[in-house]
Amino acid sequence: MKTLPPGARAGKLWLETPLLYSSHLSQRLESNLAVYLKLENLQPPHSYKYRGLSLFVQYKLAAHGESLHIICASGGNAGLAAAAACQALGVKCTIYLPEGVAPATREYLQRLGADLVVAGSFFLEALRAAEAAVNIDPNAVLAPAYDDPLLWQGHASMIDEIQLQLPADAVKPEAIFCSVGGGGLLGGIIVGCRTVGWDDVPIITLETHGSNCFYQSIQANRNPSWTPPDNVTTRHDDDHDVKLAHLHRLTSKATSLGATEPSAEVVRMALDRTGGVKCVSIPDELAMQVAGSFVDDHKMLVELACSATLAPAYKGSLLSHLIPAPQASSERWRRLVFIVCGGFKISRSEMREYDEIVARDLAAGGDWTVLVDGAALNVEK
Repeated sequence: MKTLPPGARAGKLWLETPLLYSSHLSQRLESNLAVYLKLENLQPPHSYKYRGLSLFVQYKLAAHGESLHIICASGGNAGLAAAAACQALGVKCTIYLPEGVAPATREYLQRLGADLVVAGSFFLEALRAAEAAVNIDPNAVLAPAYDDPLLWQGHASMIDEIQLQLPADAVKPEAIFCSVGGGGLLGGIIVGCRTVGWDDVPIITLETHGSNCFYQSIQANRNPSWTPPDNVTTRHDDDHDVKLAHLHRLTSKATSLGATEPSAEVVRMALDRTGGVKCVSIPDELAMQVAGSFVDDHKMLVELACSATLAPAYKGSLLSHLIPAPQASSERWRRLVFIVCGGFKISRSEMREYDEIVARDLAAGGDWTVLVDGAALNVEK
């Protein structure tokens, strides 16, 4: 896949991450299902975002020259990815943060050479300040968090890698699972699947109930009887002829999924895709339980945005609903790929907090309610 323009400095900055066969997760499932984990948490700034944002910075450096100044509004992984790319390329970088960003994130951004500006009490205020700064600096370019074709092109590179990394007898995966917030990762997966001829491979997106603008947007377009929740309003995007759900409150602890509105173009791509995109929304507590189980199995800490992706691998009833068994028996391996998208904002103390929350929730009894394309599904705790 062509990724760099003429005159761009160096080759790709992102790493080719492993595609790990998980015996832990495969053994939980039907005998002919095999789980593979694409370990994007191993990228230098700890998330897949480095792929798209490093490509974005390389393109802008080729276009603007050494005077380029990258400005990004982010309290998390997008800012870290932009700062890491700028450090690698010797580009000036300023990150606009809302108040309350964790000290560990601020310190890491500074180690990556970024200048920090605290602007506002929430993300949109930081974004508005970043946009104002770009308007008065002729050398400045605003780095997007998720809504840009260059980002999707960079993220798409993981699908090229997966195609080469799967066993030789694997023609295509049975499905690809990923988290979704604003839609940047999903956009990359859709573009990558189109490039390698996997348009018919189902993609299954997961997000949490308190931060599910993509799920709500897809329902607004697909489901005539859909009624928006109290904290959601919709608008019509004329450029792509889609309805977009806007979340006025984000209540999930999966803050990396905290987009209030998704990319209109990615919503359009999802609606039009041959292989379809199934949308799932799960409780925070389920994502927390999965994060703890993943630590036990694979010795890796991941953010809730990342562990949400893995929920179907840990809950057989959910997986069987999403990936029905074939009508005819077959000994062919059915390979499932889960994008372990990574993320910096996780710690041992947060994991202890999650364990306490899950314990209280389990003690309350009952099932978890999971939303799958407009239908409610009870999943055992």
